This record gives sequence, structure tokens and C-alpha cells, in this order.
Amino acid sequence: MIDRPTIDDARRRLAEHPDFLRTTPLWRLSGAALGVPCKEVWLKLEHLQTGGSFKARGMMNRLASHRLPESGVIIASGGNAGIATAAAAQALGVRCEVYVPQVSPEAKRARLRELGAEVMVHGAAYSEALQACLERQQASGALLTHAYDQPEVVAGAGTLALEIEEQGGGLPDTLLVSVGGGGLIGGVAAWVDSRARVVALEPERAPTLHSARAAGRPVDVEVGGVAADSLGARRIGDIAWQVAQQHVHDALLLTDDSIRAAQRWLWRELKLAVEPAAALGLAALQSGAYRPRADETVALILCGANCDPASVA
Repeated sequence: MIDRPTIDDARRRLAEHPDFLRTTPLWRLSGAALGVPCKEVWLKLEHLQTGGSFKARGMMNRLASHRLPESGVIIASGGNAGIATAAAAQALGVRCEVYVPQVSPEAKRARLRELGAEVMVHGAAYSEALQACLERQQASGALLTHAYDQPEVVAGAGTLALEIEEQGGGLPDTLLVSVGGGGLIGGVAAWVDSRARVVALEPERAPTLHSARAAGRPVDVEVGGVAADSLGARRIGDIAWQVAQQHVHDALLLTDDSIRAAQRWLWRELKLAVEPAAALGLAALQSGAYRPRADETVALILCGANCDPASVA
């Protein structure tokens, strides 16, 4: 189980690599500045993180926790986890293989190659890329890094919430968190530990946590839509599911249209170029899927920026 001491340990481990991980800014705006009827909105600009997403925290924590074999590291990823693993592997001077599904954007594949990773495209969905990755790992003996369902990965993601609390001088009333496989919300909710409200946000076409809550257990879902490359897991991770049952207050679904509208608003009004997964928080506020109190402070995590800039503009 991931808890606050585990996340503190991850923070100390990551501090041993100060040239790799960045302390990303926390931008505090009035709700009115975003057209939202609440006191304040905090934007955690994690899209400025090494590798362009929050994943750098968990992937470096995973690699730094192990003696790395000569065969290096291997991962299946829609893009961001692979980019983060490749960046961490490059920083540590080890080999990296990344299996991506066909849905992964070419921009993410190109970035992987720039980081020195060997990229294999396999299957229409993440689950198929994962199966091929697991078969290759058995043969090579490389260290497997999972995109979202390993303790070190989730604990690393939790350092983001720790950082928000430090920068904000305390926690906001509510944190709105995008969910795919659940690595981010697992880490965030474990750190918050019910001291603030944590609300999960998912695209209607990739409802892993929402469906698990309805079924009372993790279940497979069909995946598609504008955020499938980064929120395209078919099942919520076991770690995230355990944490969510205790510390996640609600799971809301958002339309692709609302996500795209929020993504374009962030670029047009704030000049923040982020991928669709990073726009779910604002989409929830602007669409009314989440309705804050007038005196509420809400934190949004802009979790990634690995997209084709033309798709934002």
C-alpha cells in the first residue's frame, strides 16, 4: 500500500538526481480569471517536467530503486511513461526499449527516439503493446517499468502532491486529477490522505475508475477518444484501486468535446500548450461536471504536454 512515508522516501530518492527532476511551478489564479465561479484555481504546471509529463517522477523513482541489469529497462506505454523512462534511462546511462500501441502519436515516438530508446509499435491498444513487452522482458531480463501499477511509480507520482502542498502553504480544498491507469491519482490521493477532496476525471470513452466503482472491482473497458494515447489503459491499476476506495471522493466523466475545448482555451487564453489529458480539470470546471463552492480553492494538474502543437492551435 502506498502511504505518505512511502512518498517521503521517494522524495528523498529523487533528490539524489537534482539535474533530472524539476520542481514545476504552481500558478495561483482567481477563479474569475478562468471563468470559474470559485475563490481560487491552482494550476500545477507539471507539463514543464522533464520528459514533458508527471511520469518522470515515478519512472526515475523506479529505476533509482533497483540495480539495473546490462539489458537495461523496458516498458509498454502510450507515450508519456515511455518518454519518462527513456529520459531516466538516458540520465542513468542504460539501455531502454519502449513498446507503444498504434494509437500513440508520431510526435511521442519521435521524442522516444531522440532520447535514445528503441521503439517497437505493436497492437492497436496499450494492452497489446504490454503483452508484447512482457514477452520481450522475459527473454531479455531487462527491468520492467510499468506505466502506472508499480509501488515506486505511484509513490513517485505522489511527490507531485507533496510539492503542491509545500508550494501552496497547505492543501487546496479539492484536487481534480486525470485518470488513465491511475498512477497519478493513486499517488496524489495517498499523499492527501483524505485531508482534502480528491476527484477523479476521465473521458467518457476511457472510464476505467468510473466503471470499477460501478462494478465494485477493476474491470476491462473499451478505450478511445481524444485522450486515448495517455489515458488509454483498459483497466484501473490495482494500487490506484486500493487507494481510490479510501481517498477518492468521486469519479466524473467528460466528453471529448469539453476536453478539446478546455485544451484550446488553455492555449488561447493562457498560452499553455498541453495534451488533452492535461485539460480534463479545466474541462470539468468549464462544463459544469464539477461545480465548486464560491469559497472553494481547486487545484488542477496539467499533467503532460507531449502532443503535436498543431493539434492545440
